[in-house]
Amino acid sequence: MAVFSDSAFDDHERVLFCRDVGTGLRAIIAIHSTVLGPAAGGTRLWEYANDDEAVHDALRLSQGMSYKNAMAGLKLGGGKAVIMKTPNFDGSDALYERFGEFVDSLNGDYITAEDVGMSVGIMETVARKTRYVTGLPQTSGMAGGDPSPKTAFGILCGIRAAARSKLGRADLDGLTVAVQGVGKVGYNLCRLLHEAGAGLVVADIEADRVARVCDEFGASSTGLDDILFAAVDVVSPCALGGVFNEHTIPRIQATIIAGGANNQLETPQDGQRIADRDILYAPDYVINGGGIINVACEYEGNIDDAAVMDRVAGIEARLTDIFEEAATTGAPTNVIADKKARAIIAAATT
Repeated sequence: MAVFSDSAFDDHERVLFCRDVGTGLRAIIAIHSTVLGPAAGGTRLWEYANDDEAVHDALRLSQGMSYKNAMAGLKLGGGKAVIMKTPNFDGSDALYERFGEFVDSLNGDYITAEDVGMSVGIMETVARKTRYVTGLPQTSGMAGGDPSPKTAFGILCGIRAAARSKLGRADLDGLTVAVQGVGKVGYNLCRLLHEAGAGLVVADIEADRVARVCDEFGASSTGLDDILFAAVDVVSPCALGGVFNEHTIPRIQATIIAGGANNQLETPQDGQRIADRDILYAPDYVINGGGIINVACEYEGNIDDAAVMDRVAGIEARLTDIFEEAATTGAPTNVIADKKARAIIAAATT
């Protein structure tokens, strides 16, 4: 198993391998940076092909969280955890409690939350063994709970910024958006887009999710292999990452890419490929920052839900700045976002 030589290793501060024979727990916690504050990022439950794939995912996702938290203006560093879903995985309370003990052993250097495959209920179980957890049930009117609605709202704000910058549109009425993945984030995004007057094309690995969005919001559906290449104004990937590469980018018909998935570009060079096609790309860790803003506000405490929404709305202005710099300099938007994030982190070390 390679760590230091993994292509996603970026001088990570710490990688903790968590194993408990009794419960079957196999997990990895990657802390990329604590320069801005405790490393914060969700826990992902996923069935990986092998250990190396899990390590790579944890490393890449945790670096993305450092950049995401920096660009969101949070006093948080970047971390991520993955729990490996093995063939005999039972998801018992004991397993999640043991994971909580591993989180607690880091003494607050890592704050966990809900990510793919997890739930508020699971985070409650983790919280039995550690206080360094967010995404817990929401107190009426206050920050907390499932962060996916806030993530979706931030994506909506980002699509507005992109439509204004690329299409000169003051609103989304009449635009068509292809949403890949209509789970928690994707479903909430579809609801918001429908309310804004946008037309929807959707795809998901779960047929019932597609049917729900089609029934409730008048969406049309297409195959998983076709959704990214639909003839629409905006393509919004809200599933897993690595979907844009040298093979898929030439087939994109949309003029805007703006979605909630992490690590959408297979390589950093794919940002240039997108720019060369005159497609406007909203850097993923900027546009999908609504969930971590909600997490940070919950952890900070005494912040109401309206204040959280105001902070998430700031994503629109941050993306507008990136788009304007890209238009002026010709640099790819992902390069500009990376430069800004690194500058924020570097400034905190001086």
